[in-house]
Amino acid sequence: MSLLDIFLSTNNVVEPHYHQNAGELVYCISGAATVSLLNPLTKQIQNYPIRPGQVANVPQGWWHYEIATADNTHLLAIFDAPTPEVILGSDILKFTPANVMAHTYCLDENQWKKTIAPIVPTTYIGPANHCKGANQHQTSPNHINPYGNGYHQPMNPYHYQYPYSYPYGSQ
Repeated sequence: MSLLDIFLSTNNVVEPHYHQNAGELVYCISGAATVSLLNPLTKQIQNYPIRPGQVANVPQGWWHYEIATADNTHLLAIFDAPTPEVILGSDILKFTPANVMAHTYCLDENQWKKTIAPIVPTTYIGPANHCKGANQHQTSPNHINPYGNGYHQPMNPYHYQYPYSYPYGSQ
């Protein structure tokens, strides 16, 4: 078992990701958030709003993300593995070769490259300060890594110190 404290503000998100070796419980200590997961059996997104004292269950290997719906949100992620591993959406998008994405999904390769150009690998908490997207209302701290460093590396939540709050976004 391992624990991970997550501190967030409104309008930021822990990027979509999955843990191939761990299930996760997301417990809300303060604030509010929505835990969203892609059910691989139904191909439907399931949204679970949580407030203090409530918990959402993320089964092992399920694609998920958390969005804070209030400032000063404090979540506690509880994993059933001593060192949960994380695969991040930003890394999948940036590190899969453009020609593979274009060929597989019948896309224009140059358009794909242009579309993903702003994505920063290993984002963890988004959106970035410089983001001026149509749905942006607030900015966030620079990309902070609550899981450790590197792609596919297991995280050790006991050794990472969080210097400031992490924002999550609203629906």
